[in-house]
Parts: sequence; structure tokens; C-alpha cells
Amino acid sequence: MIPLYENHPALAGLADAADAALALTVSVFRAGGRMLLCGNGGSAADCDHPALPLLCGSLQGGLPAVSLPSQTALVSAFCNDVDPALVYAQLVLALGKPGDLLVCLSTSGNSRNVVLAAKAARARGLHVLSLVGARPCTLDGLSDVVLHAPSTETYRIQEYHLPLYHCLCLMLEE
Repeated sequence: MIPLYENHPALAGLADAADAALALTVSVFRAGGRMLLCGNGGSAADCDHPALPLLCGSLQGGLPAVSLPSQTALVSAFCNDVDPALVYAQLVLALGKPGDLLVCLSTSGNSRNVVLAAKAARARGLHVLSLVGARPCTLDGLSDVVLHAPSTETYRIQEYHLPLYHCLCLMLEE
């Protein structure tokens, strides 16, 4: 992950956590698991970014990654008929299996629906990797690995998340 830190020196303090995130993700995929991703707003849009290159991989394969916010019909129906706070938890329960990985993208690390998804993941036996901002948050206690972007401003946190998950995907492909 050296190019990551050359291009984004502010992220160098995350080297150990980024290595742990890579090791966790590799172990999940090697064991036949899949990656589920969730987030809100800009973080919801960001869920598609790592899912796409992992799924596309090559004709020899690809890695199973599912962007939960992209399940538009289910998300809108569940939010309308049941409870918006439980939408990602429902998807984790429906799609996740023990040993899979839930990736939580949340600038605050406290978004109720993302936190409930992490709780559902833990109850179901999934691993949890969270990308959050600099402040301590609820996801800290629910995650195997947490990558704390070195900022408290939403737009900067999301700017830091982008190179982190792109680098993770690059390393996974290699």
C-alpha cells in the first residue's frame, strides 16, 4: 500500500489498520465469503465503487461484493413498509452468512441504520470492517477493523475513504 501513502501522506497513520483490513478481506474471500457494503448519502454512493472492480475482476473470476444501497426496489419497499433504520440489517440477515464481511461506510460512525447492520452482522457471524471519520464512534465497538479517516469534516472524510477502498481493491486484485 506504499503508493497510497505517497499520494496521500495524511493516511500514513492508518498503515497498520489498512494492513489489518487487507488481511481480513483476503481471509474472507479465500474462505469463499462475500463482501456486503452499506452506507448513507455519499457513503451509499461510495458502496458501488469497491463492489464494481471486485465483481468485474476478469473472465477468470471476480470477487462477490454486493452494494446494499444498490438494492433500490428492496430498500424503498422495506423503508416504506417496515422501518428505514432496519433496512441494511434486513439485507445482512437475508444475504449474509457466517464468515462474510460487512463493510460499513459512515462519516460519523454512528448512523443508526449502519450501526444496526453491524449489530445484525455480528449476531449472524459476519466480520465487520468500518471506514469512518476521526472521532470515536459506535462502529468502533462493533468492528473487527476500523479505518479512521484523519478528518472530522464530512467531505474530507469521504475524500479519504475513496483512496482507501480503491487501494484495498487494487491489493485484493493483486
